[in-house]
Amino acid sequence: MSQPLSAHLRLVRQARCGDRKAQQELWCAHRRWIATIVLAYRPQSVDADDLIQEVAVKMVSKIEFLREETLFRPWLRQIVINVCRGTARSLKPTLYLAASDSQGDSGSEIGRVAVPATDAPSVGRHADRHDAAELLMKQVMSLPPEYREPLLLRCVRSMTYQQISELLDLPVTTIETRLARARRMLRQEVGEEVCTEEER
Repeated sequence: MSQPLSAHLRLVRQARCGDRKAQQELWCAHRRWIATIVLAYRPQSVDADDLIQEVAVKMVSKIEFLREETLFRPWLRQIVINVCRGTARSLKPTLYLAASDSQGDSGSEIGRVAVPATDAPSVGRHADRHDAAELLMKQVMSLPPEYREPLLLRCVRSMTYQQISELLDLPVTTIETRLARARRMLRQEVGEEVCTEEER
């Protein structure tokens, strides 16, 4: 996404005309933030790589219908969201069961995987960090999409407020508000600073 605008538009134009090399270059240039948007919208039970591949197929097969080269990024983002939502609609509801002991106490989840115990402090610290990161990501994924997507683009892809604004077609002030709100919601849940501010 760091290409000069004129070079990017020329690449999009060539891709619209069926140039396979241009299509591949476009895909390579945008794959990372596509993966971030997939992460923001995918159903948890679906592999992200499968969705990314489906997005690639749809991009190549539909790019000739793109109205204007300047609309490529919002157009591609909408494809990503549609693929994720379409997959979510096609999934059958999943039944989660809880196990109960002989006294009738319930609540332990069937299929829960236990982490093997270890005496090594360094491994324990690593596991603690992993657990904390996993908990934080779980909380991020529980945010509404309008907060989750800009937060992931900012913290995972290190995009600037302006880049996020252009991608989502929203004013920078709206991005600022949504990011501040997302961080506030996460702090309330996990009590930690989330992707603290650096350069915008």
